[in-house]
Amino acid sequence: MEKREQLYEGKAKKVFLTDDPDLLIVSYKDDATAFDGQKKGTIVGKGAINNRMTNHIFRLLEKEGVPTHLVEELNDRETLVKKVEIVPLEVIIRNFSAGSFAKKLGMEEGIKLACPTLEFSYKNDDLHDPFINSYYALALNLATQEEIDAITKYAFTVNDVMREYFAGLGIELIDFKIEFGRYHGQIILADEVSPDTCRLWDKETHEKLDKDRFRRDLGNVEDAYQEVFRRLGIQ
Repeated sequence: MEKREQLYEGKAKKVFLTDDPDLLIVSYKDDATAFDGQKKGTIVGKGAINNRMTNHIFRLLEKEGVPTHLVEELNDRETLVKKVEIVPLEVIIRNFSAGSFAKKLGMEEGIKLACPTLEFSYKNDDLHDPFINSYYALALNLATQEEIDAITKYAFTVNDVMREYFAGLGIELIDFKIEFGRYHGQIILADEVSPDTCRLWDKETHEKLDKDRFRRDLGNVEDAYQEVFRRLGIQ
């Protein structure tokens, strides 16, 4: 597979064209941002961890019936993926109160919710990804009802699979953000699943093992990412 010119560079990844118009190469960076890019830094080794962890989780999810953009892991930082049209919705599942959810509702962090919640944000950096619901998504032509139904079904499946998997590693899946894309008329999981996009707490100590360590200046950011990767046992 021939890597060609760069198509896009985001906060955490670069995307390159290939000699196949249906496939792209995603390259993960060590750059870290928070608060809509207002806070910037570097987490050494993050790119490799996020790349390999995403591919590992995506393989697990595909076995459980969730289609993904994964084609082939090329090296520690680069992966060949299907070229999708991203649905402009950030899809967030929450199992415990944390972050903006806890702040907005005046709750302490770490309270187990009576059931998992699903929420959508309109994926738009200029507007700071505002909270919307499915009616907004339909009214703004962001997605069809069939696409929203598929996204909802897959999102809860992702939660069920990951929550059980991480629990076996001594990790509590607090919440996470995922994105979906259109691929030849099908909705498939895209983007990444990593400590950048998930809140992961140690089940016993409740130590944060995710990007909140960077956001909140908690220190030991690289150690937290490495600890998650170690528990995954990826060879």
